[in-house]
Amino acid sequence: MSHMRSIRDLGLKPGTAALVRVDYNVPFEPGTLNISDDSRILASIETIQYLKSQNCRVILCSHLGRPRGERRDEFSLSPVASRLSEIIGESVRLTRDCVGPETQAAIQRMPN
Repeated sequence: MSHMRSIRDLGLKPGTAALVRVDYNVPFEPGTLNISDDSRILASIETIQYLKSQNCRVILCSHLGRPRGERRDEFSLSPVASRLSEIIGESVRLTRDCVGPETQAAIQRMPN
């Protein structure tokens, strides 16, 4: 029986930029931007904390939706970033997009 590899098997070096796809498609209380169930966020904490303990730069990638390519406030990950900040006790920076110069610069400025 083969061993299933884990993030702990990667031998990460300090300063590694770790891109983690997370499922933060969380439910909100009807008509609000209040998260009604943060279990998807909580499920990612162990991975985030492990990467931080290895002095990695942790980059999280998720989405709530963008119907027909439109940016709409009700699909912003801002409430998720705020909740994650509360959980881990430090600021979580949210970029406007997942690619481009602004995002590249934000990753370069990240501390380990």
